[in-house]
Amino acid sequence: MALIIQKFGGTSVGDVDRIKNVARRIKSYVDAGNQVVAVLSARAGVTNELIARAKQINPHPDEREMDMLMTVGEQETIALMAIALQSIGQPAVSRTGAQAGIVTDFEHTRARIVEISGGDIPLLLSQGKVVIVAGFQGINKHGQATTLGRGGSDLSAIALAAALKADICQIFTDVDGVYTADPRVVPAARKIHEISYDEMLELASSGSKVMQSRSVEFAQKYNVTFEVRSSMNDNPGTLVKAEVPSMEDVVVSGIAVDKNQVKVVVSNLPDSPGVAAAIFEEIGAAKVVVDMIIQNVGREGRANLTFTTSNEDAHRATVAVDQACKKIGGGNVQQSGGIAKLSIVGVGMRSHSGVAAKLFKTLADASINIDMISTSEIKISVVIDLDKADRAARLVHSVFGLDAK
Repeated sequence: MALIIQKFGGTSVGDVDRIKNVARRIKSYVDAGNQVVAVLSARAGVTNELIARAKQINPHPDEREMDMLMTVGEQETIALMAIALQSIGQPAVSRTGAQAGIVTDFEHTRARIVEISGGDIPLLLSQGKVVIVAGFQGINKHGQATTLGRGGSDLSAIALAAALKADICQIFTDVDGVYTADPRVVPAARKIHEISYDEMLELASSGSKVMQSRSVEFAQKYNVTFEVRSSMNDNPGTLVKAEVPSMEDVVVSGIAVDKNQVKVVVSNLPDSPGVAAAIFEEIGAAKVVVDMIIQNVGREGRANLTFTTSNEDAHRATVAVDQACKKIGGGNVQQSGGIAKLSIVGVGMRSHSGVAAKLFKTLADASINIDMISTSEIKISVVIDLDKADRAARLVHSVFGLDAK
């Protein structure tokens, strides 16, 4: 008997027929002698609809109330799934994140898990029941509902797998694995059968929509092996696990494009020590996640600073920077969209030279200008014009030999 955590995304449970289909799939695992905990997202589009309704009332709604609102979507699907399982003879019970013992910090709409007990899940499993858990949500120590941010259902599943010491965690989605690029953008993309935590983390943080980056971090920290696979078929998916030496033979494993980016430019800053620290202290206090950063060489006592962040964090970022500028006695802030981040990822970069030159030349030959550059040991990211991002992805995918044979 194996304990399996299965996470199903919003598309997989998008309507009644798909919920019934997932119920039959879950039951087949139980019939094979396994214990199953299923973690569900809200139906596709429901969370966006709830957010849109709130913003029709207030463009910047209270975050505590947004958490109360957004937990509704997952609670609908877990109840419907339990009902669907019961209707085909499989005992099942639904649990909210709070009932599953997922305790978070006090940060609304982007909470972090601080502990997880699993609640009464082990007891329910011992009684032969499937436990259906609401993803994306938890509770803080003041008893208030919290949400984990976009893609938080992945994190819920990985965290439960770690806490319950599950044998495997399966992330079911609308694609049948992790691809070398988004197949909708790069038709020649191919499925990766195995990928390391490091590479998956870099792809996730670079805009790949298959997995949420915090989930991969959590899996790596607690050594949770997980598989990304389709809920629409029985094809093997992509196994994400610790790195193996053979992975270094491949220089670039995948390409990601992040179109959810905003550039924030802070100009006319005092060119003195501590200015950047003051700005990023305010940004940090506002819980804004910053991606790429460039600071220009100061001239005539003034300097400029540029960074990128997500569309969701852009408003809070500009408010935080504006407050910092008032404290340090100077500086103007403005944001601009129309950009995308293109990233190439591969552990093989550690032992191969010339990767950056190859990337830059490919873009230059296509007359695609680079606005910003960021690197890590296994990743190179560039900011380019949004309207050129898809073409750039196809060119780079081909030049690094990733096209399907």
